[in-house]
Amino acid sequence: CCGGVLLDLPVEEYAAAATFWSGVTGFPLSPPRGAYDEFASLLPPEGDDYLRLQRIAEGEPGIHLDLSVADARAAAGEAQARGARLDADHGTHLSLRSPGGLDFCFVSHGGRDRPPARRWPDGQHSGVYQVCLDLPRETYDAEAGFWAAILDANLEVLQARPEFEWLRGSQQLALDVLLQRLDEPDGPVRAHLDLGTDDRPAEVRRHLALGADHVEDEQFWTVMRDPAGTPYCITDRDPATGRLAASQIN
Repeated sequence: CCGGVLLDLPVEEYAAAATFWSGVTGFPLSPPRGAYDEFASLLPPEGDDYLRLQRIAEGEPGIHLDLSVADARAAAGEAQARGARLDADHGTHLSLRSPGGLDFCFVSHGGRDRPPARRWPDGQHSGVYQVCLDLPRETYDAEAGFWAAILDANLEVLQARPEFEWLRGSQQLALDVLLQRLDEPDGPVRAHLDLGTDDRPAEVRRHLALGADHVEDEQFWTVMRDPAGTPYCITDRDPATGRLAASQIN
């Protein structure tokens, strides 16, 4: 039921971040909507609009999940029974927080068809294929159990890096969901986006030219920050399947 993600962007950084993510994805920004024109979507030519933006008046930049369900109130009731907190009933959607503090919404609009990867002038392909939930060590087990139940998914450990587990549901949706066990003992749960590409150095250069900052390089991915300061990763995974090349450890 992961219908997409919403990037929460402070007013001061909104314009730059919106232009950046439009450039990263190659998708134009929709006209604004909402009572204060605070929402917009990135509109792919194919697939669902699974990446959305929200201009926020206060608070830090971040990401929350939009979970597509048939009955938002029933889903919210089940989530609350598992430890979630209801923040607001907006009529068209409900805003909640996970037991570890991650914002998410139950919505009615879908997000099942992932847009195909884009090919860029340097020859590489890329696309946003995954949202990663970053879980502090002491709350990891409880939070992982909560999300597995909410998403009706099984946990699949990445053998090469056991601090990562996928939530594998019965259906392929627009975004995969990955869990990361952080080294920090406690703190709030947060999330970041992952892009897949078949040429990471070329893709990193493209993002730097669009205004991203390089943070660090890891085994199969590079950590970046967008113009609003939101971290995200560029990975060596196929954006269509979420899998590494056969020559690499899966």
